[in-house]
Amino acid sequence: MIPAKGDPENSGNVSAAVELRYVDQEDDVWTCYPLIRQLRPHLDSEQAFLLRWQHQSTQGYRLLALWHGTQPVGLAGFRVQDNLVHGRFVYVDDLVIDESCRSRGYGKILMERLKAEAKLLDCARLLLDAAMSNTLGHRFYYRQGLLATALRFSVTLPDQEQCLP
Repeated sequence: MIPAKGDPENSGNVSAAVELRYVDQEDDVWTCYPLIRQLRPHLDSEQAFLLRWQHQSTQGYRLLALWHGTQPVGLAGFRVQDNLVHGRFVYVDDLVIDESCRSRGYGKILMERLKAEAKLLDCARLLLDAAMSNTLGHRFYYRQGLLATALRFSVTLPDQEQCLP
């Protein structure tokens, strides 16, 4: 059970109640499905999530979970990329905290770990995209030291809808 906001176990020392670890086993991927579904509702089954995780893992995607006991309360999917604009950087594909666990410091724990991982991986930056409508997310990212530096533009190409997530 996750401690409620007023519980002594949630007295500000959130790191004592949670553990960060990579999701490297299929069983853990299955366990993380309800959480990723909060962020990616188009993933309509555990199997769809597992297949995407397997495929993306071949491209360097890593899944880092914040666990409270056997339950994931936070999830970050990321990979190292390199381009002419940013050089070597960590790109955060997915970042979600369980809706029932927000405002407890879990997002900050994940972001701090992602920044530390980026440094260990010799990356100059950490980047992520946030939907324009995600104003609460924007506020969180600003508080974590991230700045809005660009807009992303996209278009779905004709006859390619089957390639979409």
